[in-house]
Amino acid sequence: MIDSNSIFNIKTSAEFEKTAIDIFNFQFENNKVYRSFCDLLYKHPSDVKTIENIPFLPIEFFKSHEVISKGQKAETVFTSSGTTGSTASKHYVSSLKLYENSFKKGFSKFYGNIEDYTVLALLPSYLEREGSSLIYMVNHLIKASQSKDSGFYLDNLSELKNTLIRLNQENKKVLLIGVSFALLDLVEQSQFSLKNTIIMETGGMKGRRKELIRKELHHLLKKGFGVHTIHSEYGMTELLSQAYSKGNGVFNCSPWMKVLARDTQDPLSLQNKEKTGGLNIIDLANINSCSFIATQDLGRVYNDGSFEVIGRFDNSDIRGCNLMAL
Repeated sequence: MIDSNSIFNIKTSAEFEKTAIDIFNFQFENNKVYRSFCDLLYKHPSDVKTIENIPFLPIEFFKSHEVISKGQKAETVFTSSGTTGSTASKHYVSSLKLYENSFKKGFSKFYGNIEDYTVLALLPSYLEREGSSLIYMVNHLIKASQSKDSGFYLDNLSELKNTLIRLNQENKKVLLIGVSFALLDLVEQSQFSLKNTIIMETGGMKGRRKELIRKELHHLLKKGFGVHTIHSEYGMTELLSQAYSKGNGVFNCSPWMKVLARDTQDPLSLQNKEKTGGLNIIDLANINSCSFIATQDLGRVYNDGSFEVIGRFDNSDIRGCNLMAL
């Protein structure tokens, strides 16, 4: 059995690699869906000597299968928002405590003590449904901040505007985390000149607005909020860890998370660094689910381990995802 606390003490790439291979062996033996996928690829633990040898489960399997280790019961099920008519992903989470440890330690690594911030959340499309892992995380950050001004905002943009202006005048450190279309709605109604506020977008137009490239989106948000950089959070329903960007859309992972790029024409082969490919994610916090996921995001991984998201696969371009139907 893997000690879940040990993953948060990883310091070196060698420790990461050893833990990743241990978790692969555990999931091969204990996760029925992942084992079936590995068997179809003729991948056995004896074939896996490095993380580059590990098979990555296509993220679509979270829409059609219960991806959880045998003997584990789901404490909660996180669901994706999905687009109209599409099937939602379901992440069966055996331990909310493990998720909380991951996002608390991850946030602290990049931003310091949450109690230093007032956390304002503008996440209407997530608040309006149940089962959002993002709402669960942000709700905990709001409570942990212990600020009376922290909270969620749905349609009350004028109240949010007044709060932002007041906290700015009081020189309070503020984290405003919001979905892209809602942040754009806010700056179209009001212009700001914020000094101690971090603006963090979580992506997602979800049909609410015309899709913008990141550079254009960040330009509009920087101008509207009067800030020099726009931060970003990268996470998804199927993960228990997040990556953060402090500007320019380049993300860095927590020590227990790693991103690799795969060849877009051959999903079982990894891409050279700094070449565009499909993003594969190793999330060691996903011990009782699957820690090795092939996403539908396209991006580049740089030599220092940072990565950039540049788009998503068109469904017609997804290859190698129909290898099995249980």
